[in-house]
Amino acid sequence: MTASLEEVAYKLAAGGKGILAADESASTIKKRFDAIGVESTFDNRRDYREMLFRSEAMSQYISGVILFDETIRQNAKDGTPLVKLIEDAGSIPGIKVDLGAKPQPGCPGETITEGLDGLGERFKEYYDLGARFAKWRAVIDIGQHIPSYTSILANAQALARYAALAQAAGIVPIVEPEVLMDGDHDIDRCYDVTEWVLKEVFQQLFYGRVKLEGTVLKPNMVIAGKKSSKQASVAEVAEKTVRCLKNCVPTAIPSVAFLSGGQSDEEATAHLDAMIRAGGLPWNLTFSYGRALQAAPQKAWSGKTENIAAGQAAFTHRAKMNYLAALGQWTPEVEQKKAA
Repeated sequence: MTASLEEVAYKLAAGGKGILAADESASTIKKRFDAIGVESTFDNRRDYREMLFRSEAMSQYISGVILFDETIRQNAKDGTPLVKLIEDAGSIPGIKVDLGAKPQPGCPGETITEGLDGLGERFKEYYDLGARFAKWRAVIDIGQHIPSYTSILANAQALARYAALAQAAGIVPIVEPEVLMDGDHDIDRCYDVTEWVLKEVFQQLFYGRVKLEGTVLKPNMVIAGKKSSKQASVAEVAEKTVRCLKNCVPTAIPSVAFLSGGQSDEEATAHLDAMIRAGGLPWNLTFSYGRALQAAPQKAWSGKTENIAAGQAAFTHRAKMNYLAALGQWTPEVEQKKAA
């Protein structure tokens, strides 16, 4: 029996499990590998991801995995499709379908995410390859005179078109409007922009006739820019993020899975935990982390076969910490019980 959109969307954030974002583009994974002294070859990328997908973390803490086009087509070293490794662990395969953010004409310093052309046909192929959910990321930067309404509207409309196409293909859309934390803005500025963006996105999802019950939201947390001289406490980030979501996100959305957006591993975990502890949330709240789940295992692995067990242990530890956070059970003390 094929799971419905609603069932998949709910399962992606149920019971404390969360999503592994392993959808780095070729250029991004190269940067990650360069940092640990590993050449970004087809085989090395396969071996690294196979290491993650064969870890015990997959069955215990990971609900779904967002894949890149290359990875959804790859087989493990023994010939098993990587998608099957994910499915055998009880996790759901997903796929990144956008083609990246490109400069937006008439909007200096702003971008528009591309990839809508031919997307309906690509969805059919990805469904046949095993994908049951997808991801599209819109990028909203905060700076002097930006974001503009022109950019927010264009990105929200693209998200809505993508989401409608995904659902038509039987695939759950993850809608990701990311307000970047790269600037020097304070947390209140982030709140205002995030609220503006989320309200416009849900307006466009309504106009696009997207079924919210079969949709997952992947938002940024409300947090000060990395260059801001005034960083907010964990409690303030949690309070303002929850307040912003309650003001903007319909209760029909079953699952909200946060991106980490450049936060440190422990910050991303602590903020999620504080939000869950606040209680009174109408959605399943969890994580959809990339770097915040992968930095530690990448470093532990460093491209060496003899380090596979250490890499898997590091990944399992980070996944467990975020699983506990999604249940409101994480503490700094349990964080210190590092992977062996």
